[in-house]
Amino acid sequence: MASTTQILKGLLEGCILKIVSSNETYGYEICEKLSLYGFEEISEGSVYPILIRLEKKKLLYSVLKESPLGPMRKYYYLTEEGHKELEQFILSWEEIKNSVDNVLEG
Repeated sequence: MASTTQILKGLLEGCILKIVSSNETYGYEICEKLSLYGFEEISEGSVYPILIRLEKKKLLYSVLKESPLGPMRKYYYLTEEGHKELEQFILSWEEIKNSVDNVLEG
């Protein structure tokens, strides 16, 4: 059976796209929001590689901005492709969720 970590790996990209779509945000803030949504075991060490991967796929872009508390922060934004990918993720998630719910409800 796949571990929870393996299952989450595929879902985190879509969740991160959704978080970034709401507002400009930076890596640590994304980690905090994921934790607030119930992903308490997700570490910064898991999130930052995903952010890099999403940038390489041109789903996100970033801008360095001054921080009120120290060094510059990298703020993330969705690209047009990122918005399309998020829409596709939501549709795919609904299909998968409905199918799993059907199986569990038996």
